[in-house]
Amino acid sequence: MTSIVSADGTTIACTVTGSGPAVVFVDGALCHRAFGPSQAVAEQLAAHHTVYTYDRRGRGGSSDTAPYAVEREVEDLAAVIAAAGGRAAVVGISSGAALVLRAAAGDIGISHAAAYEPPFSTEDGQRARFTAYSAGLAADLAEGRCGDAVGRFMTFVGAPEPMVEQLRSSPAWPAFEAVAPTLAYDAAVLGARAGASVPVDALAGITVPVLVLDGGASPELLRAPARAVAAAVRSAEYRSLPDQTHEVAADVLAPALLKFFAS
Repeated sequence: MTSIVSADGTTIACTVTGSGPAVVFVDGALCHRAFGPSQAVAEQLAAHHTVYTYDRRGRGGSSDTAPYAVEREVEDLAAVIAAAGGRAAVVGISSGAALVLRAAAGDIGISHAAAYEPPFSTEDGQRARFTAYSAGLAADLAEGRCGDAVGRFMTFVGAPEPMVEQLRSSPAWPAFEAVAPTLAYDAAVLGARAGASVPVDALAGITVPVLVLDGGASPELLRAPARAVAAAVRSAEYRSLPDQTHEVAADVLAPALLKFFAS
């Protein structure tokens, strides 16, 4: 593990795997190096790339600095890219994909940007539901109810309530609660004030090559945003991975990424 210091002094914990041109992986909600898809994807890419997996601020081995702003997370990613030599391909999953897309509109050294199922909203009903979720999440966190915040997120993304209640008594629950405050960061990255609408204006400013992916077995509420993002980015290619869901298999995702990064 190595530590990287971001622009505001936040320490970002990072693992470097493999050799070759640099790739940076950006996790989604609740995930970090010790819990989530990053290490499995890194292992798949390591024969061809040097892969940087890092804990987003407030998660795992990374520190945090108040007040939060999406711009600070973009600076974190920029610091990792700088440590990787100043230029890197970047891949993000879920809310991590939304962060990658927002960062790609700037000039921080991204050569290629791959986004798997960024969970923006494409319908009025989705936007209203996200707005209500964000308000409830903010109240939970303001009152220190981290467990309720995690439960709210899980039910929002479709987990049955009995499953959530069962998880509350599992050994993994304290780890979820530890990163609960970062759920608000994910909401901000998606655009909580706009109901997580697809940020068309920001996406139109992206000029680097972009690959937008979804899973062929994912629900339409995740596939529609992927198509909308691809339509908004002039440099984008859209691809659907057959039989995959939001929890995409590393050995299916990696070949698509390798082909894209080589382009």
